[in-house]
Amino acid sequence: MGESVAFVYNVHKTIANIMDAVHMKDRMTIRANSAPPARRSTYRHGDLRRALLKAGVELARDGGPEAVVLREATRRAGVVPNAAYRHFENRQALLQAVRAAALAAVARAMEAELATLPPTHDEVAFARATVRAVGTGYLRFAQTETGLFRTAFATQADVAEQPEQAKSGDSGLNPFQLLGAALDRLVEAGAMPAARRPGAEYLAWSSVHGLAMLVIDGPLRELPRAQVDSLGQRLLDMVEKGL
Repeated sequence: MGESVAFVYNVHKTIANIMDAVHMKDRMTIRANSAPPARRSTYRHGDLRRALLKAGVELARDGGPEAVVLREATRRAGVVPNAAYRHFENRQALLQAVRAAALAAVARAMEAELATLPPTHDEVAFARATVRAVGTGYLRFAQTETGLFRTAFATQADVAEQPEQAKSGDSGLNPFQLLGAALDRLVEAGAMPAARRPGAEYLAWSSVHGLAMLVIDGPLRELPRAQVDSLGQRLLDMVEKGL
């Protein structure tokens, strides 16, 4: 009788041990499945720089130039901070690369507006429409991509510096060069005297950029979008007549 009791006891104990083992395995599987993704430690050549630049652009889009921080860019790229120094020696280097990307984005916005112009045989009308499109694209970008717009003009740089592909749109021209090309078209069409062409880009740019800053950072920031668009078109009329 005692042997039978002992046998039954041992059977139950064995079953209990097996069930405990199964439950432990299930808990380990759950923990493994819920673990955070591993930090990425390797990239192919060039991929890390692109990943860091992409992260920097997103930081600028959300918070302007002040938000572009190298440590946060590496965190978003999923690498340790030291990995970034092979491509950007410090925050300023990353900011310059992000600024170039922002300028290229401004240029593409201007090109997109130029692409909407209908063809016409009226060279004077088309030249004037080109200047207006360049200004409209610039103002629209300032309102829709404010963080990148601030970043594009956050550092002191010579506007007459040599062209750089990183700062250019699909045409190979940066925003300042697109404006210059539009003004050259005015001269070629006979809509602006050649004697008035030198320096005209600085006058036009100052006017449009001034309105952009008043709208995004100044006392005009509370104006309705429709009113801002109307003011922008009136300003472009004034710029064109003043040239």
